[in-house]
Amino acid sequence: MKIAVCTKAVPDTETRIAIAADKKNIDFAGVRFVTSPFDEFAVEEALKLKEKHGGETVVFSLGGAECTAVLQDSLARGIDSAVHINDPDFANLDTLSTAKVLAAAIKDGGYDIVLLGQQGVGGDNSQVPSMLAELLDWPQTTMVVKLEVEGNQFKAEREIEGAHEVVTGSLPAVFSAQKGLNEPRYPGIKGVMAAKRKTIEVKSAESLGLKGKVSTELCKAKLKEVLMPPERPQGRKLEGDIDTQVKELVNLLRTESHVL
Repeated sequence: MKIAVCTKAVPDTETRIAIAADKKNIDFAGVRFVTSPFDEFAVEEALKLKEKHGGETVVFSLGGAECTAVLQDSLARGIDSAVHINDPDFANLDTLSTAKVLAAAIKDGGYDIVLLGQQGVGGDNSQVPSMLAELLDWPQTTMVVKLEVEGNQFKAEREIEGAHEVVTGSLPAVFSAQKGLNEPRYPGIKGVMAAKRKTIEVKSAESLGLKGKVSTELCKAKLKEVLMPPERPQGRKLEGDIDTQVKELVNLLRTESHVL
């Protein structure tokens, strides 16, 4: 069994975010990048499937220098090899273009399973897994919380509104991982040292056959500007006894918040 895992480098949740001068992205200066939390479930599921069925695991990440630490993290957890998709043409791609690049990197690799997090923290679009499956023309199951594979058949349990749904089908297939699928392991010292000795393969637009076919300029969705959320207004403390406070609160909800 050959398994591909797609991971995204995202800022650590404790990072103080600042907008870059061009207002098209965040300022990377001093930012520590980590594996998107949902992708950690995808990495763990790939490792569990390999432990049960044998085979090979490969991790992919699309982006700049920030991807190196994320790829090394996956290698340290036990993933066999890593591919860094890095090209100036691929900076700030939309979700469809991202899926096209990943599909080009994966399609001829002989993979049986592709695993991704159900969304990349930051963009939170939840679009790339389904787009990737469509471009590969493979079955897909999103937001998976349980996955069983026997031979070339799979049985996946996924979350839907108010219930769980069971999906069955044949491999190859694409799955996006939801929280609850597993409990991700963390790399030990031995794994970290072993990861540093592994070579990360680099793929460019030209090597993927995408030169002039995928780029920021060709994206259908255009990013106009990145803005910080507005500051929350100062809170207000109501004075007086309970009856007075309640009357004032109801009045404010009607006249200012317009929720009543």
